[in-house]
Amino acid sequence: MSNGNVLAGAADLNGKYADVVPRAASSILLIRDGDDGLEVFMVKRHHKIDFASGAMVFPGGKVDPEDSDAEARAATVGADGLDDTQLGFQVSAIREAFEETGVLIATKADGTELTGTEATALKDLYAEKLEANQITMGAMARAEGLLFRVDRLEAFAHWITPPVMPKRFDTPFFIAEAPEAQVAGALHDGKEAVESVWTTPHGVLEQVDRGEVTMVFATRLNLNLLGESSTVEEAMASAAARTPVIVTPHVYVKDGRRMIDIPADAGFGKATWDTGAG
Repeated sequence: MSNGNVLAGAADLNGKYADVVPRAASSILLIRDGDDGLEVFMVKRHHKIDFASGAMVFPGGKVDPEDSDAEARAATVGADGLDDTQLGFQVSAIREAFEETGVLIATKADGTELTGTEATALKDLYAEKLEANQITMGAMARAEGLLFRVDRLEAFAHWITPPVMPKRFDTPFFIAEAPEAQVAGALHDGKEAVESVWTTPHGVLEQVDRGEVTMVFATRLNLNLLGESSTVEEAMASAAARTPVIVTPHVYVKDGRRMIDIPADAGFGKATWDTGAG
C-alpha cells in the first residue's frame, strides 16, 4: 500500500466511505479453449445499474444467506472443509453464473453431466425464481436431483471495493471451465446484463484501450492475469497453485494523476498504477 513518501503532496481519496461495510459478493470467470486461444465469458452491465454501470464484467453478484444453508451444503460436491462463509462465496458464484448466463456448474446426483438442453430447461424454470428469492439453490437441487460442483472452481483473485465508493463489496473471483455441453447456450439474461461475448483477454482489453467498452480496474487486472495463460488447463493449474491476496486498492491523486496502489505480492505485476487524469 502507499506509504507517506509516496503520498507526499498527494490528495488521498480514501476514507469517505470507510464506515461502509463491504457486502459479500462473488464473481466467476467461465473459460473455454477457443480458436484464438483461451476465452472468457463476459457480460455488459445494464446502464441503469448503479455499480459498474455499462461496464464489461464477469458474471457475479451478492451472496444470499441461503447459499450456505444446510440444504445447499448437502447438495454440494467439494464442500468438505469449507466454513459457511467460504461455501456461500462458492455457491453464490455458481448461482450467479446460472442466473446471468444459463451455465450451471452442476451434475445430476449420479454424477452424470447435464446436457445443454437440460441446462436450458433448468434456466427457464428456475433462474428468475432464484433472482427473485422465490427459491433457494438447495431447494432447486433437491427438486431436480442436482449436485453443485464447487470442486470444479479454483480461487482466482479477491478484491474489496476501496472506501472511495458508496457501495462496497468483498468479492472473491473464481475460475471454472464452462461445461462443454452448455457452452453454446451461454447467453446474457437481458436484465442486469444486456450483452455477452466469449472473448480472449487481450481482445477485450484492446477494446478498452480503443474506448469501445468500459471496464473497472479490478476486472482489467484480472484479465491481465488471465491472459498469462493460453489454455484452460494452464489457467486452472495456475490458479490452483496460487493463493489470492486480498486487495483493497488505495486511491489517490498526485500531480493531477489518479493513482492506485495494491499489494506488491498480489500477483498483478506491480504495486502502483497510473489510471489517468485525476
